[in-house]
Amino acid sequence: MSASPPPPAAASDHLSAPEPDALKPAGPTPSQSRFQVDLVSECAAETALASDSSPPEYSAEPLRYPVSGGEEAKGRFRVVNFAASSPDSAPADCAQNGDTVMSEGSLHSSSGGQQHHHYDTHTNTYYLRTFGHNTIDAVPNIDFYRQTAAPLGEKLIRPTLSELHDELDKEPFEDGFANGEELTPAEEAAAKEASESKGVVKFGWIKGVLVRCMLNIWGVMLFIRMTWIVGQAGIAYSCIIVVMATVVTTITGCSTSAIATNGFVRGGGAYYLISRSLGPEFGGSIGLIFAFANAVAVAMYVVGFAETVVELLINSGALMLDEINDVRIIGTITVILLLGVSVAGMEWEAKAQIFLLFILVTAIFNYFIGTFIPVESKEKFGFFSYDAGILADNFGPDFRGETFFSVFSIFFPAATGILAGANISGDLADPQMAIPKGTLLAILITGLVYVGVAISAGACIVRDATGMESNVTLSGLNCTDAACKFGYDFTSCRPVEGGKSACKFGLYNDFQVMSVVSGFGPLITAGIFSATLSSALASLVSAPKVFQALCKDNIYPGIAVFGKGYGKNNEPLRGYFLTFGIALAFILIAELNIIAPIISNFFLASYALINFSVFHASLANSPGWRPSFKYYNMWVSLAGAILCCVVMFIINWWAALLTNVIVLSLYIYVSYKKPDVNWGSSTQALTYHQALTHSLQLCGVADHIKTYRPQCLVMTGAPNSRPALLHLVHAFTKNVGLMLCGHVRASSRRPNFKELNSDMLRYQRWLLNNSSKAFYTPVVAEDLRQGTQYLLQAAGLGRLRPNTLVLGFKNDWRIGDIKDVETYINLMQWVSSSKRSPTLPLNVADQRLLDASQQFQQKQGKGTIDVWWLFDDGGLTLLIPYLIANKKKWKDCKIRVFIGGKINRIDHDRRAMATLLSKFRIDFSDITVLGDINTKPNLTEFAQMIEPYKLREDDMEQEAAEKLKSEEPWRITDNELELYRAKSNRQIRLNELLKEHSSTANLIVMSMPLARKGAVSSVLYMAWLDTISKDLPPILLVRGNHQSVLTFYS
Repeated sequence: MSASPPPPAAASDHLSAPEPDALKPAGPTPSQSRFQVDLVSECAAETALASDSSPPEYSAEPLRYPVSGGEEAKGRFRVVNFAASSPDSAPADCAQNGDTVMSEGSLHSSSGGQQHHHYDTHTNTYYLRTFGHNTIDAVPNIDFYRQTAAPLGEKLIRPTLSELHDELDKEPFEDGFANGEELTPAEEAAAKEASESKGVVKFGWIKGVLVRCMLNIWGVMLFIRMTWIVGQAGIAYSCIIVVMATVVTTITGCSTSAIATNGFVRGGGAYYLISRSLGPEFGGSIGLIFAFANAVAVAMYVVGFAETVVELLINSGALMLDEINDVRIIGTITVILLLGVSVAGMEWEAKAQIFLLFILVTAIFNYFIGTFIPVESKEKFGFFSYDAGILADNFGPDFRGETFFSVFSIFFPAATGILAGANISGDLADPQMAIPKGTLLAILITGLVYVGVAISAGACIVRDATGMESNVTLSGLNCTDAACKFGYDFTSCRPVEGGKSACKFGLYNDFQVMSVVSGFGPLITAGIFSATLSSALASLVSAPKVFQALCKDNIYPGIAVFGKGYGKNNEPLRGYFLTFGIALAFILIAELNIIAPIISNFFLASYALINFSVFHASLANSPGWRPSFKYYNMWVSLAGAILCCVVMFIINWWAALLTNVIVLSLYIYVSYKKPDVNWGSSTQALTYHQALTHSLQLCGVADHIKTYRPQCLVMTGAPNSRPALLHLVHAFTKNVGLMLCGHVRASSRRPNFKELNSDMLRYQRWLLNNSSKAFYTPVVAEDLRQGTQYLLQAAGLGRLRPNTLVLGFKNDWRIGDIKDVETYINLMQWVSSSKRSPTLPLNVADQRLLDASQQFQQKQGKGTIDVWWLFDDGGLTLLIPYLIANKKKWKDCKIRVFIGGKINRIDHDRRAMATLLSKFRIDFSDITVLGDINTKPNLTEFAQMIEPYKLREDDMEQEAAEKLKSEEPWRITDNELELYRAKSNRQIRLNELLKEHSSTANLIVMSMPLARKGAVSSVLYMAWLDTISKDLPPILLVRGNHQSVLTFYS
């Protein structure tokens, strides 16, 4: 590479000429960088716009301005106003501050009210003059790297290399424009998309992620189970339980952040993250159960809310019917109201979440304030405010019917809300920033609050309390509890021999003890309502969003109808109603204790796969894996995945097994279906990495006879043009050896590599769709021989190179161009005589296709594979039929072996061959020794076949005969015919024997006769091959390179 010369002075002056203010373009000024392509107004530009009472208007017409030299500038450019704000619009803040922002159809869509200008480098000749000369070469631009359906801008296509090469020979664009003065389709589409997308609700990291995650993690567990956990496990173990759960969620949060920052994230949450990382198999299985888990979670949270309301009704004596039916009625009304909030739109749902968070935070502060206010009337319920004695009493565990892990399994589901923000990734203004910041901060805040509640509850509430004033003791005799110094004796509450406590208050017995402690009790009830309703609302939004993404990817049949979105925010209304139906069904059941562990395990399975995704992507070491979030480690992520699996079994072993069975079943189904998607998953990257590593390892090990495999280069041309040849070779190479489908494109012109690449993709896909384990390899050459030589020399990689050439029989040799016959025979002779390393044996096989193309694809009935092993070529003639007979479609066919011999030694030769085959461990049904192989055959038909190709030198002058022979070397001379008469007779006799013994065989495999190079004419050799195989079942002529491919040594 050489450095580019500086631009001419005239061009430089041309660009730096002063311009009148009135005619200055709205684009870059001359003082700006010449390499600037996409001008996006930032905060400074907004300040300038805010100070100007009349913001500049941008014309879609090219602006003209004078330049030095007096000539009109060809450096015209076009500005497309994607989203011009109205004159009275207020400037937005540059930072999102977590508030709701409006999408503007630009990469910087998070700043509402900005003006965005897009410069098309294809039609903008201002940039065509960048380097001092006209060129359509484009400078780096983000729009070249967008996907076709990019939601943030229109994809542009950069000029191809061929276009650049061709353009150098053309004249510069007239008047300086590449495409005239009309808007290009890309500009029109981008402008249309911007106008349509204006007003779409997008959330920042606070509203979109932080609020949702905190609401989901601060569930009912915080108010009605945390104090019980402290009573059972004590302060120390409770903190350890919270820290353990936080460690698992933090690792998962870091893994989620790594995946979310490794490229643009669309809607779909956990499903999108896993499917784009591990592929559709894992993503499809997790996406379905994750969406279902969220739908059932709606029912769980709503039932929890309904049960709390029913308790209040019971206390006030206002029960409507009975306890169960009241739960159903209140739950149904609640889920209908939540559905209305969700369907109203994401902005209303976000406002509801903010309101619920306010209530929840108020309730938490209400509890902590109450712990500092000692109230004498609350002492009988076990609350004495902060006291060192109570702290010491409650510091250690006192398990009653529980263990550490059973208590942990009860608490951990409270931590399963960390994906609430990621689940609405499609509604986030900047998911790459919002998901890491919001998720990890939510984990930190909620973890600290849980620890704070555990310590505060353990420091001011005793484990047992009677709730009765009569328990006051003045003497304090026989009282050792921490409450004794306050004048209370609760020793009677202790259970006897593991039984239940007789008291109803304290950490152990009263799930509502936080209401007692708080400054204002009803606020705790409001907090419980807020926790349940917010979690239900988040799940009601998450399930349809995840399911919508799954439906759009068409992983499962029959669910695409739920992928349709409505409105500017693409709301999955059908998904909302489906989720509502599932939730309502489980609400009406009203018994969720059995299904609750399964739902928790579904969430944990998702977390485990997210962690595994990061490990897998890091292990694959793909150049595309470069997340901007750096605080992750592949081994920590693997540990997180293992921890999630362990926690699954801790929570409920049978639910964990059921979850694994469901995930595995869905994985197998998606793998079998093979959805037509390509997301560049880490599975592909790791497959490549392993293939490369193993290929290099193979090169370091010498070949051995025991590991020999036929690696075939099959000259099929287009694979679908010779299916019988393809299927036969596939029968003995499938899962055994390499198969390359060679295609020689005969041409003397410059190859069209674009067409070659297109065909390679098309035919390789055809092979995959037809379950053919083969590679398609095209080459451009002058003829078949040259192309095959190229392929044999260059095809393959390392040890994965062809060692067997398979050619279809040239059926038209007698009516086609005789030069093609010459090329065909010369190719086989070149392959037979090619000098290769002994570690790379080269073999030739030649198959005549006589029957229908699907013959070898069908299951073969009972029959035989006849092996005519006439010459010892190293064992390839025997190995190939053995491999074929081991396949499922050929398992009913028995191998029969035919060998040549002498009449007086038939029994001896048969026993010798039987001994050899038994040592090779090859099963056979019969061995036939041909003692009459040299009997004179009927020569009439063969003579008629070769008659048109004789030279007939006796009928012409010697000089004329020699000239004709040199011009047509394929001619058969009388001398040649006489010299090889015995060999010709043998081929004719072999055909007679084949008809006699093998006319009913399913397949014949026979040693291919050789012809001395330069001595036997191509036509005579072709006549031999045609004579041998005439009027027979399919026959495979094989000739090894006389190096052993079979051995009987271990």
